[in-house]
Amino acid sequence: MTSASRPESREFPTAPASSIPAVTAEQMREVDRVAVEELDLLLIQMMENAGVRLAELALRRFRPEAVAVLCGPGGNGGGGLVAARHLANRGVGVTVTLGADRSLGEVPEHQLAILERMDVPIVPEPVAAELVLDALIGYSLRGDPRGRAAELIRWANEQGAPVCSLDVPGGLDATSGVIGDPCIRAMATLTLALPKTGLARAPEVVGELYLADVSIPSMLYSKMGIQFDPIFASGPIVRLH
Repeated sequence: MTSASRPESREFPTAPASSIPAVTAEQMREVDRVAVEELDLLLIQMMENAGVRLAELALRRFRPEAVAVLCGPGGNGGGGLVAARHLANRGVGVTVTLGADRSLGEVPEHQLAILERMDVPIVPEPVAAELVLDALIGYSLRGDPRGRAAELIRWANEQGAPVCSLDVPGGLDATSGVIGDPCIRAMATLTLALPKTGLARAPEVVGELYLADVSIPSMLYSKMGIQFDPIFASGPIVRLH
């Protein structure tokens, strides 16, 4: 990627974290459920938005030439797979490593198949890169990471390259903020829709906190009794401070 092709500005609009309500993992599951079942927002639409925002943050904040993307089997991993596609389309050298076998959910499997048709390398062992994208677990974690996910978390922390996490650093409890063993030590975290309550309790692993619009309308939050002023009037990614 040449310097002329890179985004010119790294700046994102900012907002105080105290002005935006945080939600627990249980509340976020209900938001997702209502979005799908009552508004007919498709998972693939929200996943696409999440991945596009993650790729944009990676490009503007880190300007990498090469990115290692670590993806779990669920929706968080699907967002990482979308980000890998958009980064590849922008000329970044991308490799993808799965945090589980091929037993992915239906929508993440669809995203992976696209990458395979694009000849994006899907490698069994992660490759050192200028940036690591962590899309291993998301807000669904219960207990410490285990197995392949734990191995990849340890690998990422040993690289010395910055790590950018999607929604929640892998190994962090999204609700309580309990730091698992192991846990990603992110330089930046892009959380989705609304911040998770655990993020504010673990700044040492969250790093810089950004919030992304994934197209969930404010009326849905209002129905759940969650009220706040418009967040994304200045853009779909906001830095929280």
